[in-house]
Amino acid sequence: MASLRHLAAGPTCHHPHGVAAATASLQRRRLPSCPRPLRSRLFTRVYALSSNDIRVGTNVEVDGAPWKVLEFLHVKPGKGAAFVRTKMRNYVTGNTVEKTFRAGSTLQEPSLSKETKQFTYKDGSQFVFMDLTTFEESRLNEADVGDKQKWLKEGMDCNLLYWNGKIIDFELPITVRLTVADTDPGASDSVQGGTKPATLETGAVVTVPSFVNVGDDILVDSRTGQYMNRA
Repeated sequence: MASLRHLAAGPTCHHPHGVAAATASLQRRRLPSCPRPLRSRLFTRVYALSSNDIRVGTNVEVDGAPWKVLEFLHVKPGKGAAFVRTKMRNYVTGNTVEKTFRAGSTLQEPSLSKETKQFTYKDGSQFVFMDLTTFEESRLNEADVGDKQKWLKEGMDCNLLYWNGKIIDFELPITVRLTVADTDPGASDSVQGGTKPATLETGAVVTVPSFVNVGDDILVDSRTGQYMNRA
């Protein structure tokens, strides 16, 4: 009981179930309160893909930078290992290079995010896009927009591409609706097979059927610049 009194460091307490139960009870009371470790809510997701999955438009991360595949070719030589030859554009610098990857090798995919914003107006050499929910504006320089501006019309919804919190690219709708601003007089709808150039409201020039007239709205594939149909 002396050891029990020493362990309790206080007045003697007679436990109805005996010394062993009393000792266990005292030890439980003396154990320090240790909070459970909190789980971190930050998760690092690793994106990976095989070089065999490379296609036009695939995004890969090389040397810590995001790249977009513009062209690719899977090569199986008579001798040696198969490989994938690519032409890629650096999203950040705009540089275009050719890179080769061993077939089946693992590549990292950059962590990119997209936000839909509406092109509202052009301010000097900058294109202004607005989030219609928060009314926050994002701006792209003319050099960043490049040739895509010939399909870009005020009020058009586009996808802005972000990497590390920075806008690195934007995507037009695949199908854009634009008005013909200038073209030769149209032929009858019954006339088939003829084509002619037409200048659109954005300044882009496309080849259209001969029956299309000034003022007509047409649908164009923004990826190829090809006429699709009258709207």
